Amino acid sequence: MIIKLGDHLNVCKAFCSASEKNRLHVIKAKENSCERLGGIYFRPHSWLSILGAIGLIIFSLLTSYLGWALCPFYSLTAIGRCVCVYKEELFQNVLSQVAEQFSRAFRINELKAEVSNRLAMLEKRVELEGLKVVEIEKCRSDIQKLREEMASRSHRSVAVNPSFLDDSKKLTPRRDVPSYPKYHLSQETVEALRKPTFDVWQWEPNEMLSCLEHMYHDLGLVTDFSINPITLKRWLLCIHDNYRNNPFHNFRHCFCVTQMMYSMIHLCRLQEKITQMDILVLLTAAVCHDLDHPGYNNTYQINARTELAVRYNDISPLENHHCAVAFQIFSQPDCNIFSSIDPETFKLIRQGTITLILATDMARHGEIVDSFKQIVDVFDFSNEEHVTCLKMVLIKCCDISNEVRPTEVAEPWVDCLLEEYFMQSDREKLEGLPVAPFMDREKVTKPTAQIGFIKFVLIPMFETVEKLFPEIEEAMVQPLRESRDRYEELKQIEDATREVRATPEGCFDWSAELLLAAIISHLRFRQVNKM
Repeated sequence: MIIKLGDHLNVCKAFCSASEKNRLHVIKAKENSCERLGGIYFRPHSWLSILGAIGLIIFSLLTSYLGWALCPFYSLTAIGRCVCVYKEELFQNVLSQVAEQFSRAFRINELKAEVSNRLAMLEKRVELEGLKVVEIEKCRSDIQKLREEMASRSHRSVAVNPSFLDDSKKLTPRRDVPSYPKYHLSQETVEALRKPTFDVWQWEPNEMLSCLEHMYHDLGLVTDFSINPITLKRWLLCIHDNYRNNPFHNFRHCFCVTQMMYSMIHLCRLQEKITQMDILVLLTAAVCHDLDHPGYNNTYQINARTELAVRYNDISPLENHHCAVAFQIFSQPDCNIFSSIDPETFKLIRQGTITLILATDMARHGEIVDSFKQIVDVFDFSNEEHVTCLKMVLIKCCDISNEVRPTEVAEPWVDCLLEEYFMQSDREKLEGLPVAPFMDREKVTKPTAQIGFIKFVLIPMFETVEKLFPEIEEAMVQPLRESRDRYEELKQIEDATREVRATPEGCFDWSAELLLAAIISHLRFRQVNKM
């Protein structure tokens, strides 16, 4: 192999003075040189000796440009003098070419880095798009399963509600036009619906749905908030399907609480005092306040360390769950009655609804009622905090208002509540959990369950509200006092009966028997006078 140095030896000229150029010369070629044809040729194993201070620099440039460093057969040693034979301009050309090569190499590296980054970004986008496709397919599968489940439930007389305790179960609204039998309200029913004495027991589910629908129309909420009437029907059907068949916390209880709120709005003329958005929040919170209630209270959830208690850190687990289910339903386009409302207004409605539903936790009863007592004497309807506190108290009043209703309407609710309590206490005994005395079937009776609740919870709260709305005294507060008196008389009968039964045979206590007879006669006399 022969290497042609050519004009590149002239690089030495750039580094040498005139005298140095004469001193630089090629000393020896180990082999006979080839014929000179426009440059110097060397045979294999020949070597070039260069003498001078710039020898190593020339060597570096030549080996970098000509690639000699890659060839093991040639070497250049700085031991002699070199001869520069060509012009200085050629060195500048070589240097420019070297610089251009370096610049091109850097540009190529930058281009490679840019292409690599773009490829990485594209790969990431492809990966994300792939995940979206997987999620869409999964959602479609879930929707199909839930549609099949709802179709199977539609053939039953009472729907079995899906549980939201498991996040994998998502709600799918009915997508067909709602077709529950429409109940046409008579004028008599419309008037009765506005009063606390309304009998909630004589209505079928489709009739209760029609009544709830009427409330939204009658209060002007459908018009003022551009609620689609078909969406309203779908939403109410979805609400119905997500109340469980518990003895007490069921859809009828939802209707009962909402009807009492509707009656208070009319009785207290709230539409003249607060905004329509406040009215919408009050009614909607009443509808949603016990969604998907499992039939076991917060105490059980916390003591049993249920999923809800763990999820909400033992802080109002049921009420937080009711809020979550409510807004899961609103997240479905076919059930979103707020779809025409701007985002800022919806944010306020959501915040207000959550605040009211969380206020129904009885663990907060004292805190909320005490706050209202502090402002009731100086209440200002233009003060937002005052109005929020009022709304919290109003939903509490409606949630536990059964004893405000006539006896024949209120008393069955006591039976339902005790049945649910007894179910919980039986389960707590089986699981070794603490049992509250007022829930133990072996210790509680109707009178003992209701007297303390009416005297120390209901009456003080309603009397406080009466200070702001005196019109509720006759319609709500007085019935509570009468209910308290009735249960106290029933307790006297129970005590007298227990005393008679405890008397040993042969030692009969005529005073107890006479007392029992007198109490029964008194009760009958009162009932006759009421008629």
